[in-house]
Amino acid sequence: QVQLVESGGGLVQPGGSLRLSCAASGSMFSINAMGWYRQAPGKEREWVASVTRSGSTNYADSVKGRFTISRDNAKNTVYLQMNSLKPEDTAVYYCYVATAFHTYWGQGTQVTVSS
Repeated sequence: QVQLVESGGGLVQPGGSLRLSCAASGSMFSINAMGWYRQAPGKEREWVASVTRSGSTNYADSVKGRFTISRDNAKNTVYLQMNSLKPEDTAVYYCYVATAFHTYWGQGTQVTVSS
């Protein structure tokens, strides 16, 4: 059984930083892409960022230049460094891991940006 464990969420003031982590464990085929989505109250889930096995990254326009995604293939872990946070970044952040046959999801971690 595959399990994704997220950590690093919390409350931060506007302009602050947080780092999210997501570690995947269990039996699974080779991981291709890893990434993050988020869902704010009353809004649909939106894609935030992704990173391929080779390290190529992509970002939503709303976070480009402020967020950095990275991964450690040896640890099956993906990270999201979030800088210059804004109140509109407030959401539950979900990590995902995509293999050739299945996509697995984390349980979500709350990020709140407020003064």
